Amino acid sequence: MSSTVPAPAEWVATIGDLRLPSKTDSRLQQLMDRNTEGELTAPEREELEALVELSERLSLLRAEALQLLGREPR
Repeated sequence: MSSTVPAPAEWVATIGDLRLPSKTDSRLQQLMDRNTEGELTAPEREELEALVELSERLSLLRAEALQLLGREPR
């Protein structure tokens, strides 16, 4: 069975353009700054870990989409 699924180029381009929402990105940065300063609470650490995982997965999806499109990240 093939692991490739045909998809319209517009769909792939949309995935390549995905970003964290600005509020989520700001929250991630705030938590990373607090982590650097050693000021995170246990719930904040869990939130940071979840946001980092989400950001990493999104980055991998974007990279794969851009590779399929033959484009460089912006």
